[in-house]
Amino acid sequence: MVSAGLKLGLLLLLPFVRAATESTTSAGTSDNVPTIVVPGSTQSVSSSASATSSLSISVPSSTVPSSSASLSESESKSATPIPSSSISAINTADISSHAFSPFPTPSQAPVAGVYPATDPKNPPPVNSPLIPDFAPAWAAAYAKARAKIAKFTLDEKISVATGVGWENGRCVGNIPSIEPIAGRGWPGLCLEDAPLGVRLADFVTSFPTGVNAAATFNRRLIRLRGLFMGKEHVGKGVNVALGPMMNMGRVAQGGRNWEGFGADPYLAGEAAYETILGMQSAGVQACAKHLVNNEQEHKRTQSTSEVDDRTQHEIYTHPFLRSVMAGVTSMMCSYNLINGTYACENDKVMNDIVKREYGFQGYIMSDWQATHSTLSAVTGLDMTMPGDITFNSGTTYFGANLTAYVLNGTIPESRVDDMATRILAGWYLLKQDASSFPKTNFDAFRPDNEATNEHVDVQDDHYKLVREIGAASTVLLKNVNNALPLKKPRSIVLIGSDAGPGKIGPNQFSDQGGNDGVLAMGWGSGTTNFTYLVTPLDAIQRRAREDRTSVSWFLDDFNLARAGNVAIRKSAAIVFINSDSGEEYITVDGNQGDRKNMTAWHGGDALVMAVAAQNKNTIVVVHSVGPLIVEPWIDHPNVTAVLWAGAPGQEAGNSITDVLYGVWNPSGRLPYTIAKKTSDYSAQLVLGGAPREVLTIPYTEGLEIDYRHFDAVSSALDVDVSPPKTNEQKQITPRFEFGFGLSYTTFAYSNLHIAKVHSSDGTQSQLEAAWEAGKASPIGQGSSTALWLHRPAYSVTFDVKNTGSRYGSEIPQLYLNMPASSGEPPSLLRGFTNVEIGPGKKTKVTLHLSRYDLSIWDVGAQGWRKPAGTMKVTVGASSRDARLRGQIPATGRS
Repeated sequence: MVSAGLKLGLLLLLPFVRAATESTTSAGTSDNVPTIVVPGSTQSVSSSASATSSLSISVPSSTVPSSSASLSESESKSATPIPSSSISAINTADISSHAFSPFPTPSQAPVAGVYPATDPKNPPPVNSPLIPDFAPAWAAAYAKARAKIAKFTLDEKISVATGVGWENGRCVGNIPSIEPIAGRGWPGLCLEDAPLGVRLADFVTSFPTGVNAAATFNRRLIRLRGLFMGKEHVGKGVNVALGPMMNMGRVAQGGRNWEGFGADPYLAGEAAYETILGMQSAGVQACAKHLVNNEQEHKRTQSTSEVDDRTQHEIYTHPFLRSVMAGVTSMMCSYNLINGTYACENDKVMNDIVKREYGFQGYIMSDWQATHSTLSAVTGLDMTMPGDITFNSGTTYFGANLTAYVLNGTIPESRVDDMATRILAGWYLLKQDASSFPKTNFDAFRPDNEATNEHVDVQDDHYKLVREIGAASTVLLKNVNNALPLKKPRSIVLIGSDAGPGKIGPNQFSDQGGNDGVLAMGWGSGTTNFTYLVTPLDAIQRRAREDRTSVSWFLDDFNLARAGNVAIRKSAAIVFINSDSGEEYITVDGNQGDRKNMTAWHGGDALVMAVAAQNKNTIVVVHSVGPLIVEPWIDHPNVTAVLWAGAPGQEAGNSITDVLYGVWNPSGRLPYTIAKKTSDYSAQLVLGGAPREVLTIPYTEGLEIDYRHFDAVSSALDVDVSPPKTNEQKQITPRFEFGFGLSYTTFAYSNLHIAKVHSSDGTQSQLEAAWEAGKASPIGQGSSTALWLHRPAYSVTFDVKNTGSRYGSEIPQLYLNMPASSGEPPSLLRGFTNVEIGPGKKTKVTLHLSRYDLSIWDVGAQGWRKPAGTMKVTVGASSRDARLRGQIPATGRS
């Protein structure tokens, strides 16, 4: 870990290091110094004035990729090391040496029935209160890793941390082998993009997006999705799957929101946890990304996210904490700066929070081209990807440069040992040293090379899960007079291009960088090539034949008069609209990653209105990467039903058909809020910034993102609001709140009971007692992932009854209402589950709350603290649909 003083020293030295290590960069002159753009200000502050600026940046402009060149982590490929001869010489005369001590291993003894020792291949069952103890498995992996690197030369150890460069191998990222592989060497690593399947490969499954997985609120389905994605990566010979993505949906228009798990940190954390347990149980290393505060695509490589420490801990790093608890082997640091320091050389985030506070034993890799100095190794970076400084530059900040830094005493060899050990430990942890682990059998960037593409089919029967998740993630937003499910209609018409296929198939756009036909995923590095794609037109026609229904369609989005005319006298008119987004290296219809606006693409709003004007049973299906403004048509009396289908993967047509016809009773819930207008959200895209400017993105909303903001400015909730809001602010209410979703049946809640869970083992009882007395958790190794903080402290039980006439699944949600003095928003999601109940049947539900769940981050003490006052609990069907209310039992402190 690097002290604050050393951190400042590193920042002052970085210009010299970069000028010396990047052969394509001239000496940093004043013309090359980026400037900081403050939104709403006409002044630009030179970052060279670091003594008076909040930013401490001084880098040659060429080390910051322009937006046109800043491809994603998946835009890379590698397999032969970058030769030392191509790397520029270094002048390190002015760089002092840096000490290094490895982080100690968190020490917590296993506790039977609470904290069992286990292996990533055998995680606890879904919905189990057990907390997996991966420490023994990590210890065994570390022992093997240390023994292995003891036989490596210095250059070989550094090669373990250095990618081989852009497009120099079969995967998007590659760590070279050390020969001979049998014996003292090892085979290296294949790293491949992964948020919804194996990218740039054939005969793979295109799974539902991350945001759809989150919309199921179903841990079983999320875990299975991770397991099946992991199996496909292993089948293709991938060591490291570059996912899941867990950046927050802070900005509704954020381009990559669909890769992640929505706009709530608890939901995102649980989805990340289940996904990683699933992926790693299949044998592939998961990679939690992007660490951290990469919530918009605009100027992602030249923006600084300004985030306070409490907000950082309670919102943005929380999913990474849960990833560590899931045993994740790797993380990826992001492109952006964090409070003025690049994420991939940010000591506070990588060393202090992740490796010290969370006790992370794996390794941190850079996003592709996101390494900015050799000294980033000191501040916590373990691996540089794809290896070269810029694509095809033939230079690297690690490799021979890192060797030189070790030989001249700048960086101790013990730090290099730590880097290599962490990387190899991940390989051993997932048992990838086994002879049965498949060799890489595809070529990401040369798919037509028959010598390197074996066309291994890894799909198995995973399409069944894709179809199920697609249906389970579909949210019923409106259903007037039981318009749905369809009941043997005499005639239906499908309207809109989103109902049908693209003009030249599902892979007509590279990395899905276009919008034509049904939307099943966004664009960018988080995509796959479709092996096939079922459209709504395909699936609905097949199903309609069972009822002898007359089916017609009109796939032109812009001929409004004809669209309205074909809807006349049809039993139902189903209008399909969509909205797309993705990564900033692709621009689609003027949308450079982030969405320009929040309206439906292809004139979708006008299309709905034209059809509704001619048909009194107009059903709208929305395929969207995130929320849309639906105000133009949502209250139209002829719009009888709305299904929000997200971006559901290759079985899109079958999934929506299952819901339309009632084969699947809608159970999806919104993982974000749908507002009445874009300006109602607490965070907006920050635009602007000249090519050499570092754009400031202030996270001034703090803890009040998404529904937390709407709750804090609304008088509709019967909970404390602090501080009081103005009358004008209290008028901001959402159209559809977070967690909302209707069903074809109804449910009733009753018999809420909250009780303290007493532990008989007495593990860390003194810490528990101190927490009860209002003291913050102590600073230490693994302090934020400690067992005493996360084991069940209170049980919350209640009954849910299906009071309708159809079998269905309900999603009970538990929200914590902290005392106003805590400074928290009114409601915080702290629990959810899914229950499947037959008509007239009742089931008992149990959820648990931990001390961590009941804590706030104390910035001064740098620990988790129980706030003073009464903590209330709300259980219901959404963030605004409270069915039961209670409070945490008093424990002698108020």
